Amino acid sequence: MNIRLGDVAPNFHAETTQGPIEFYDWKGRSWAVLFSHPKDFTPVCTTELGYTARLKDEFERRGVKVIGLSVDPVSEHQRWAADIEETQGIAPNFPIIGDEDRAVSLLYDMIHPNADATATVRSVFVIGPDNTVKLTLTYPASTGRNFDEILRVIDSLQLTLRHKVATPVNWQPGEDCIIVPAVGDDEAATMFPEGWVTIRPYLRLVPQPEPSL
Repeated sequence: MNIRLGDVAPNFHAETTQGPIEFYDWKGRSWAVLFSHPKDFTPVCTTELGYTARLKDEFERRGVKVIGLSVDPVSEHQRWAADIEETQGIAPNFPIIGDEDRAVSLLYDMIHPNADATATVRSVFVIGPDNTVKLTLTYPASTGRNFDEILRVIDSLQLTLRHKVATPVNWQPGEDCIIVPAVGDDEAATMFPEGWVTIRPYLRLVPQPEPSL
């Protein structure tokens, strides 16, 4: 199944390291990050899961729940957690799906046969409170993901859903935003009474309309 931006994220039942879940019930009205890793007891995945665990407070501050997945069984995830804790300084503190039958992997198109016919690629899905997909990323097995970038994108997504702004290249929380072209100057004057800088009629910079986290 090819999942695109704006699609409703498929619901599913799964066994995880924190017990059985139904995805929609587990997620509730929160944001969610669903990400797959190719294989347990592998080096890149070990670093990723440890780093993600260290970001627990950052995700919680943004109202985001995190859930991992691989095609290994839950029992292997649980055994691997000790290695992650020993080598990375922290054990996974989020559920990890055991997808032995590949049901969720196939539902979310996480197995790319031309890359690997059996293991999942490094997929990321950011899913909004309305259960629609807001971001998709796909990395090869050999490349670890940048989870700081995932947080940055979530900051942008949450900001731009609340305000009629977009975020420019390399934007970081607290920096200027762009007034979207659909907002005319008259409406912008009401929305942004402290003004903005016009570079071009279609490129208007305005201070971030709310404090950064």
